[in-house]
Amino acid sequence: MASDAKKGNSIVETIKTVFWALVIAGLFRTLFFQPFWIPSGSMKDTLLIGDFLFVNKMAYGYSYASCPSVRLGFINVDAEDICGILGGDNTRILGGEPERGDIIVFRHPVDGTDFIKRLIGLPGDRIQMRDGVLHINGEPVELEPAGEFTEEFARQGPMGIRPRCENGAVGAGADCTKSRQIETLPNGHSHAILNIGDQRSDNTGVFTVPEGHYFFMGDNRDNSTDSRFPQAVGGVGFVPYENLIGRANRVIFSSAGSSMLAFWTWRGDRFFERLE
Repeated sequence: MASDAKKGNSIVETIKTVFWALVIAGLFRTLFFQPFWIPSGSMKDTLLIGDFLFVNKMAYGYSYASCPSVRLGFINVDAEDICGILGGDNTRILGGEPERGDIIVFRHPVDGTDFIKRLIGLPGDRIQMRDGVLHINGEPVELEPAGEFTEEFARQGPMGIRPRCENGAVGAGADCTKSRQIETLPNGHSHAILNIGDQRSDNTGVFTVPEGHYFFMGDNRDNSTDSRFPQAVGGVGFVPYENLIGRANRVIFSSAGSSMLAFWTWRGDRFFERLE
């Protein structure tokens, strides 16, 4: 009997340990840093498919979007299910203002998916693309040629996405290239952008960013679903302030394979890479 009681106590203690470990992990993820794995190439060459990073959730304060979403097979708990009562007023607790050029993870305003893009337009800004050149409040941003970005034409990441190439259709294993430029925003923030070719998103109407909202774009300009596309057709549109989750500052490590656990595919030159 004593042995059975001891065994029962051991099981209870194990359950308690697991419970409190999950609580602590949940609090850490909610208040401080959220892990994020880059699934697509919309932010190349700043972020590559397979980059793993932590998002600083203290940067802009907290809202309902700060609560973690859990999507593990049959378990599907959304941040809005947990903290939706805190949403709807477009405010934040201990709120900080994002800066133009920040790389930000945010919740899609419609479907709740986490996106990562670069902040381009602030409230009141007028944003337009003309012949592939970003214009902010009627003025073109400064652009400087920066060579080419080259990668292998092969399936990338767990979804097996093949890159799009400016040098046309290339065979498996061949060099896939894109023109690279350094773009400088009005506040002096500079970063690399890529070009694949002429397409409709290179020429847009004028987007006037509403109060309390932001305009985001991917650095891989011709391969990014972002604020240039309306939410009605699967785009991002304008993103409310309360939907910001946090700022990405640094890549922790990067995997060129289909799983971040495949350490032999990790990219040795991207450990603790600072993001610009």
